[in-house]
Amino acid sequence: MAVPSLGAFSTFAVHHESPVGLEGSYALDVTPLPDAYLPANSTLKSDPRYDLRGLPTYLSDRSRRSSNRSRRASFSKGDIQMEVLDSDTPGKGSQIPMTADERKSSLQPPLSNSPFTGQVVLTPQQRRIGLAQFLVVCWCAYLIGWNDGTTGPLLPRIQEQYQLGFTLVSMIFVGNGFGYVCAGGLNIWLNDRFGFGMIITIGAACQLLSSVIIATAPPFPVLVCAYVIAGFGLGLEAAQGNGFVGSLQDNMATKMGIFHASYGLGAFCSPFASTRFSTLSDRKWAYHFIITAVLSLINVVLLFWMFRLRRQEDILLEAGQEHISDNSVRPGGSLYRQIIHTKAVPLMIVFALIYIGVEVTLGGWIVTYIIQKRHGGHTAGYISSGFFGGLTLGRVSLMWLNKLVGEHRIVFVYSFVAIGLQITIWLVPSIIENAIAMSLVGLVLGPIFPLLAQHMTRILPKWLFTGAVGLVAGIGVAGSAALPFITGLLASKYGIVSLQPLMISMMGTMVVIWAFIPTSRRVD
Repeated sequence: MAVPSLGAFSTFAVHHESPVGLEGSYALDVTPLPDAYLPANSTLKSDPRYDLRGLPTYLSDRSRRSSNRSRRASFSKGDIQMEVLDSDTPGKGSQIPMTADERKSSLQPPLSNSPFTGQVVLTPQQRRIGLAQFLVVCWCAYLIGWNDGTTGPLLPRIQEQYQLGFTLVSMIFVGNGFGYVCAGGLNIWLNDRFGFGMIITIGAACQLLSSVIIATAPPFPVLVCAYVIAGFGLGLEAAQGNGFVGSLQDNMATKMGIFHASYGLGAFCSPFASTRFSTLSDRKWAYHFIITAVLSLINVVLLFWMFRLRRQEDILLEAGQEHISDNSVRPGGSLYRQIIHTKAVPLMIVFALIYIGVEVTLGGWIVTYIIQKRHGGHTAGYISSGFFGGLTLGRVSLMWLNKLVGEHRIVFVYSFVAIGLQITIWLVPSIIENAIAMSLVGLVLGPIFPLLAQHMTRILPKWLFTGAVGLVAGIGVAGSAALPFITGLLASKYGIVSLQPLMISMMGTMVVIWAFIPTSRRVD
C-alpha cells in the first residue's frame, strides 16, 4: 500500500475492501515508531512511519464518522480509500491533542499483533507473568480467609482461658473490625501515594506481626490490640486485592469468583487446625498462630518478590495489559468526595457491612450455639469448616447460575434461600440438620460478595473502582465487629439462642438494600 505525502495531516482512516472478508475501517497514526515495532515486510517503514490500528467493529456508524469540525482530504488508489483528517491546522479544524497518558502509551511496544481485529495478543511470557500475579493475589485472599476462619473454634477456649463473658470476648471482633475500618479509610490516600505493590505488602507484614504477638498468648488487652493490627493489615490486603482483580481485562468475572473462592478455601481449612488446638490445655491454643505466622511470612516474601513495591499500572503493563485512563475524572475534585457522592457507593457500603457481619457472625458464633443449644462438643468447630466450605464451593460452582439468571436478580434468590435455611437451624433441634443447613447457607451466601464486587465494576468508572472497592470492603468489614459484638450483648441478656433471629433479620435487611442499588452506570 503506497502512502501519499500528508504534509500537515497527522491521522487518516482507511477503508479496505478485501476479497478475504477483512472489510473494515482502520485508523493510521503518524507518530514515528521504531523499526522494531513494525513487521519485517511492512511497506510503512518509509518516513514518516505509521501504526495501523483497527477500529472496534461494535461502534455505530455515527461513532465511526469523523468530527465535522475537522477538515478532510481524500485519496483513492485501486480498492484502497483513504480519508485524511487535518489535526494540525489551528482553530476550528483542530482536533483534541493526545493526553499525557495516551502519548506515554503510544511509546510502549505494541501489545497487539492483530491490527485488523484490535485484539490483544499476549506473548507466552506475559501470560505466565499474569497468571503468577493472579495466583499470588489469590494466596493473599486465602490467608485473609484463614484468619477469619480461625476465631470461631478458638472462641470458647479463649473465653475459658481469660474467664470472660460474651460481651468482653466480643472485643476481639471489635478490635479486628476497627483495624479493617482504619484500613478502608486510609486505603485511598495510601494507594495514591505509594501504590498497589507497597500497600499490599505492608498489609501482609501487619498480618505477620499480629500472628507473632498472638502466638505468645498475651494478656487480653494486648490480644485485642493484636487483632486491631491484624484487621488493619487484612483490610489493606482485601481492598488492594479486590481492586487489582477488578482491573483485569481478561475474564475478570471468573477471576473475581476464584479470588473470593480462595478466601473461602482459607476459611474452610483453618478450623481444622484451630479446632485441634482448641482442645489443648493451658495456653497451647495460641500455638495455632505459629502456623499462621509461617504462612504470613511466605505471603510477605511472595508479594515482595512478585510485585516489588510497584504501582498497579506498571504491574499490569508487565503482564501485557495497557493502563486505561478514564476521561470522566473531574479535575480538582476530592477523590473521597467523588466516591461518597456516587449514589450507589453508600448503599453498597451498608450492604457490605451487613453481609460481612452476617458471614463472620455465623462463622464465629455458630460453634458456641451448637455447643450450648445442641449439646455438641469441641468438635462442633468442624461445623464452622462446613459453613466456609459451602462458601468456597458456592463462589466457584454457581458462577454459571449467576450468568444465567443475572447478577442482580440472583442475589435476591440466594438471600431468600439463606433465610429459609436459617429458620430451620433455629427451629429444628438436630445437630446433623443444623450442620447440613449451615453448609448450604454458606453455599448460597458465598457468591454474593463477588457479585457485589463485579457489579461495582459495571456501575462505577474505572478510575474510581480501586478506591471505592477499598472503601466498601474496609468500612463494610465494620460489620465483622458490629454484628458479632451485638450478638455477644444479646447473648449475655437473652442467651445464645438470640443468634438466629438476629441473622434472619439482617438477611432480610440485605434484600431491601439490594433492591435500591442501581443496576446500570449513572450518567452525569
